[in-house]
Amino acid sequence: MSKTISFKTYSAKPGEVERKWYVVDAEGKVLGRLASEIATILRGKHKPQFTPHVDTGDFVIVTNAGKIGLSGKKLDQKTYFSHSNYPGGVKIDNLKDMLRKKPEKVIEKAVWGMLPHNNLGRALFKKLKVYAGPEHPHVSQSPVEMKVNQ
Repeated sequence: MSKTISFKTYSAKPGEVERKWYVVDAEGKVLGRLASEIATILRGKHKPQFTPHVDTGDFVIVTNAGKIGLSGKKLDQKTYFSHSNYPGGVKIDNLKDMLRKKPEKVIEKAVWGMLPHNNLGRALFKKLKVYAGPEHPHVSQSPVEMKVNQ
């Protein structure tokens, strides 16, 4: 006689998610590899209770965004495109100018491209805090140093 065993699929509820704060130093790190690890932490895929439709991720603080490392000729060749929805409203910046003017935007755009583009992705993106220098105002959250594989 054979018995059938049924297992319940666990689904995390938004109220029972425990959030941590991580801090990562971006100095010398490769942009794409860093962004993919940050997106994984924001999404919560590193946790065993990951649920695709629930925000199970943690907060990430990125410091030294202006000292990010790049491979190849991206500094000269990579461009960022934006449009104001007005005629002639095209604006194209290259990576060198973006790092000089707004280094936080470079990491934010890279991470945003790796998150889902819906309401959940927008909620996840709000948990990313990027700063150009080594200082950040989130000391009271006692963030844990995050190791990034390079």
